[in-house]
Amino acid sequence: MKVIQYTDVEPTRIDNDIAKGINGRVVIGKADQANNFCMRVFEIEANGYTPKHTHGWEHEIFVHQGSGQVFNQGKWDDIVAGSIVFIPGEEEHQFKNTGTLPLVFACLIPSGIPEL
Repeated sequence: MKVIQYTDVEPTRIDNDIAKGINGRVVIGKADQANNFCMRVFEIEANGYTPKHTHGWEHEIFVHQGSGQVFNQGKWDDIVAGSIVFIPGEEEHQFKNTGTLPLVFACLIPSGIPEL
């Protein structure tokens, strides 16, 4: 068993031409001998965003803090703390922070793909 605060995990900073103001943490993954899923926690700064992208695996997302939008089938949907987002495989998606607080969300992905 593992019980931690997500902030105890050192973040990986992502800030480049296609993504802005992101700290990503693998909080449960291969190192924990998690055989089925990887859990990551992302913090997106105000005005930050993830890259718009697609891939073969699904995402399950729980928004913990903040407010923002998710790109969903050609339009932007609002998300706030407590929102749940399911993204099927091969569906284009992107997250952006539209608020003043960090947008913090947990994201599950299948094991066997790059964790971060």
